[in-house]
Amino acid sequence: MIVVMGATGATGCALVNRLAAADVPVRALTRDPDRLRAGVSAQAAVEVRYADATDPETLRAAFDGASQLFLTMVNRTDQVELETRAIRIAADRGIGHVVKLSAPTAGPDSPVRIARWHYAIEEVLRGTGMTHTILRPYAFMQKLLQLAPQVAARGLIVGTMGEAACNYIDCRDIADVAAAALLRSEIAGGTYTLTGSQTYSYPRLAAMMSRMLDVPIRYVDLPPADFREQLIRQSGMPDWLADHITEIQRMAINQPEHPTDTVSTILGRPPRTLESFLSENLNAFGHTTTEALR
Repeated sequence: MIVVMGATGATGCALVNRLAAADVPVRALTRDPDRLRAGVSAQAAVEVRYADATDPETLRAAFDGASQLFLTMVNRTDQVELETRAIRIAADRGIGHVVKLSAPTAGPDSPVRIARWHYAIEEVLRGTGMTHTILRPYAFMQKLLQLAPQVAARGLIVGTMGEAACNYIDCRDIADVAAAALLRSEIAGGTYTLTGSQTYSYPRLAAMMSRMLDVPIRYVDLPPADFREQLIRQSGMPDWLADHITEIQRMAINQPEHPTDTVSTILGRPPRTLESFLSENLNAFGHTTTEALR
């Protein structure tokens, strides 16, 4: 039995479907079972169970009888506390292998605060003696959908990365690598930095979307403080999350990003492309068809 925490997220849901398709017993944990059931393939034999990371008793019950755990959570200020608790309960319940979704620059001195949180969680995991696999993906392609309202309404992408290029990866590829780590012993136990096959700057992304949508899309680069303020004022983000997004965009300037071949090495195929992802999701950006890049 493999337990998947964060099963309603893009990566977790894709992993649940991937494991179920491989006829692997899966227990998917969520605070919203009805939402998760709607996202799981109808043919999938998946045990959907309510669990809340803030409630240790629900985790203890959910981990009983399981041999492996996929651990991911939405970023939040108490993340270290909650993931640490889940790891310790997993060890206590006899789980032997944990696959943790971490951050690409995780380390004690990372310029990104949330990456420092992930490193602290990794350290707890290393101290348990359980086999552990660490996945460190760069920016999720699915997060680009958050740009859609402004692209559709104003033809704008706003950021603070200048001309710096960013790694992107499709959450489905992360899920496929996670499945490999859970199902193939030779993959388990490693630390893997995950990217797509190319990096993209915001100006390049804007040009690509202009061609695909056949409308002008332009990138507006703001000073970090102005960008942070816009995230708080227009998007209603809490301060800590606006700080995080600003930090990771500035990091792309200060620590140039380069793609890795990890996904293709593990999966035996190239990662999904950003062009393909955008083509699948043109409707979200205000287009009425899903025509391919011209």
